[in-house]
Amino acid sequence: MTLRPAYDEIVLDHGSHAVILRPSLRAASTLERNIGFDRLFQRIGEFHTGTVREIILTAATDRKDATRFLRSLESKSLLTFQRIAQIPAAQLVVGFMPQSEGNSASHSKAVPWREAYRNLFRAATGILGWSPEEAWNATPTEINEAFIGRVGEPDQQAQHDPAQAARNESAGLDPEFDRAGLQALKAKYGRKSR
Repeated sequence: MTLRPAYDEIVLDHGSHAVILRPSLRAASTLERNIGFDRLFQRIGEFHTGTVREIILTAATDRKDATRFLRSLESKSLLTFQRIAQIPAAQLVVGFMPQSEGNSASHSKAVPWREAYRNLFRAATGILGWSPEEAWNATPTEINEAFIGRVGEPDQQAQHDPAQAARNESAGLDPEFDRAGLQALKAKYGRKSR
């Protein structure tokens, strides 16, 4: 089986019924709030049908398609439902974790998923300028990659300059304040330096 990128849509089908699942920020936030991210994998592994149904309904790009798809399986065996939905549900949940080619997550501080999703929403709407609807419909990976494209990897940001820290301190400023970085940012966005 080929592993798919964590931000791909997943198609579930049974007979003439199909549903498209998308690991959007909205779905991730909703399922984290209602079930808890850490419990999602456990419940999928146990094939807790209520959880799998909630994942399908929450992540569906069209809720009516999801409802029809689930109804088409009501008269089928639990094994049939498991065979169709268990692995795709786990793949979808993996898509809720922001992925990056640069693997910057290994350098960042661990935060609860609720806070991580809140930060992604803030970055998408505040820094990237996306509408709330665009942010909610994007996947965590898409937001993460767009953010990195806009501001760069954390390792690419200004390195500590002891001489600049000393100048800042003697001027009564925060020693870690990066004045040159601020000036470069202002220049990039057309604001005049002071």
